[in-house]
Amino acid sequence: MTITGWWRRRTLHARLSLLVAGAVAAALVVLAVAAWVVVAGIQRQQVEEQLNADAAAIAAQPAQWLAASALPADPGGPAVPGGPGGDRHRRELGPRWQILDTTGAVLGAPASPLPVTGAALRLATGGARRPAQERVDVGKDSYLMRTVPLPGGGAVQVAINQDPDDNVLTLFGLLLAAGCALGIAAAAGLGRAVARTGLQPVEDLTQAVENVARTMDLAQPIPTEGTDEIARLARSVNTMLTTIDTSRRAQRTLVEDAGHELRTPLTSIRTNIELLLQIESHPEHAHRLTPEDRAQLLTDLDSQVTELATLTTELVELAREETTREDAEAVDLPELVQAAIGRVRRRAPALTYTADLDPATVDGRPTELERMIVNILDNAAKWSPPGATVHTTLTVEADEPGWATLRVTDTGPGIDDADLPHVFDRFYRAANARAMPGSGLGLAIVAHTATQHGGAATATTTNTAATTTNTATNTQHGTTITVRLPTVPD
Repeated sequence: MTITGWWRRRTLHARLSLLVAGAVAAALVVLAVAAWVVVAGIQRQQVEEQLNADAAAIAAQPAQWLAASALPADPGGPAVPGGPGGDRHRRELGPRWQILDTTGAVLGAPASPLPVTGAALRLATGGARRPAQERVDVGKDSYLMRTVPLPGGGAVQVAINQDPDDNVLTLFGLLLAAGCALGIAAAAGLGRAVARTGLQPVEDLTQAVENVARTMDLAQPIPTEGTDEIARLARSVNTMLTTIDTSRRAQRTLVEDAGHELRTPLTSIRTNIELLLQIESHPEHAHRLTPEDRAQLLTDLDSQVTELATLTTELVELAREETTREDAEAVDLPELVQAAIGRVRRRAPALTYTADLDPATVDGRPTELERMIVNILDNAAKWSPPGATVHTTLTVEADEPGWATLRVTDTGPGIDDADLPHVFDRFYRAANARAMPGSGLGLAIVAHTATQHGGAATATTTNTAATTTNTATNTQHGTTITVRLPTVPD
């Protein structure tokens, strides 16, 4: 099991606790190490300064120090570290020292002489002139020893016992380690408290979302307070729930409307088929259905099956998810309009189709855009009388750059004012349209496609040839379907 895998299996609460504890622990360790290093450095500097001062004092008057060391120590006298006399009395309190002659021999023969190292011998014999500093052992004790040359030859050795200082540093290190351990333990507890407090809003949000998932009540919003990131997340979740609820309602409406619209052709098909089956199973009643009636019945069946197939296709097109759509690309809109006119002309050859198209390029899905235009033209062809003209224009206004306007105008009866607000609704069919073939989805697909491409669709009724009389038959109405789409900059 890798560290990454182990970490990913931890809860967010545990991760945050570990991160807080780890950050505090790292800071404590760094501070403890830095404190120990600084104290050790200060202590070493003080020892070196004392060694330098004592060595300089002895080197300045070596004869007096040798003479003083030969005198018996005063047991009751004060012990003066580094001063003449009383060496045995101050051995544990101050530095040890000795003087070497030019051959490296120890003068004065102290009771506990310091070791004459190679560096000290070279200084005493004149082989080196730079003072030497090294760590040496005297018995069970460890000393820091400094050797300096004498002006006339020989050398002075001064040493200070390092064991007391090392013990102090060790004790200081142990105290720092204990402090770090206590700090890390406190950081762990603090991390848990911070994680519990900081993640409580997340826990509340999680419970609210789980409650929505359990009850499927998308209309119940999640409570939000404040303006922090958690509140922002809660508002985003509420927005998502509203969108899902709207989508679910739209799907339910689509299914209900589709079921209602499918029921009519299916019932008619079933009735006609049952009649045909009854005639086939009772040949003696065949005379009741004349050949003309049989032909009409079959024609009705073909028409109803075609209507049912068209309705199914348009339902699938309308309900198709975004993930199944083709990729958007730069589309030459005039070329697409010409292709759509060609398709509709083959289906309704009795009409005249004219087009006045400005150059325009839109960013969209060619198949969906062509189907949108075909639906508009099919609607115009359905309502136009034989020999009429369906006129299509595509304009890019100079005073409104960035938008292309497509208009398709027919010469049909027009749309009543009461029906205009509903012509783009799914399955909506005006009273005068219910006797004509159609699913009521064509213009709904037009509006849906226009919206998906950042535009909008509208419908208006216009008078194409008004007269001065008040006779209704002297006024020819028409319908204009308008679609506005954003264009691609040149």
